[in-house]
Amino acid sequence: VWALATDTTQGRDAQAAGFKLDYPNDEWDLSFTYKRIGRDFDPAIGFVPRRGVQLINLGIDNRTRLAHGPLQQLLHEFQPFVALGLDGRWESYRVFFAPINWRFRSGDRLEFNVNPVGERLDVPFEVSDGVVLPPGRYQWRQYRLEVGTAQKRRLYTQLTWWFGGFYDGSIDQIAWTGAWNPAPLVTVEFSGERDLARLPAGDFTQTLVGTRLRLNLSPNLSLASYVQYDTVSESVGVNTRLRWTITPAADLFVVYNHNVRSLLDRWQLDSNQFVTKLQYAWRR
Repeated sequence: VWALATDTTQGRDAQAAGFKLDYPNDEWDLSFTYKRIGRDFDPAIGFVPRRGVQLINLGIDNRTRLAHGPLQQLLHEFQPFVALGLDGRWESYRVFFAPINWRFRSGDRLEFNVNPVGERLDVPFEVSDGVVLPPGRYQWRQYRLEVGTAQKRRLYTQLTWWFGGFYDGSIDQIAWTGAWNPAPLVTVEFSGERDLARLPAGDFTQTLVGTRLRLNLSPNLSLASYVQYDTVSESVGVNTRLRWTITPAADLFVVYNHNVRSLLDRWQLDSNQFVTKLQYAWRR
């Protein structure tokens, strides 16, 4: 049970409170969470995704382990979420339902989801550049099919396909992630996503690709570099981070960020950033 109050706003409803009931176990994992965020709640440090709402989460998960056969574990998930206004009217909801989430004894997995979704828009919403949805109540159903190989393999990959409704139209989202371990100290990760939406207000296509190189030079020294490109901002971003654990209580981070943007097919510098951080813990 928790409660917060702020005195940085002029409004009267500047409080937030909530509670959680949890039964975290292996075979049955049950939880219920309730939060109320006041209309004038404005924390001095941090933020809240929305104010003037009541947020309710329910989780019912069952894990069944099999002693014999190709299947090792059957996971069934039911996780509804609803956001209500302070007047009790629903603003958005999502029901995550996984009737199939099977893990094979080899480590490979297969999952299928059914997800009813609802959103109530009080103002026009720009879902993509030039595609604006009018205010109204939208309800649709999405499905997900996902297959993945065991992460213990030298080449690990996972393919995800979201399909079905999207507001008053439809969408197909295809995501591909994976990792290649050519040597014990080297890991190459890759990811990509392509979204194709068809709406009465207009169609749009978005693509995001990225790759990360990890070098674990020693248990105390690692270097990681991530490169990402997306068709929305038409920019390439590079994030490189060096972490050195000097002692068990001290870590040094050196981070370099470099971003370039394509303007009329000519790459131009967007931003450069160089950051260092030293972290030390005193123990008594």
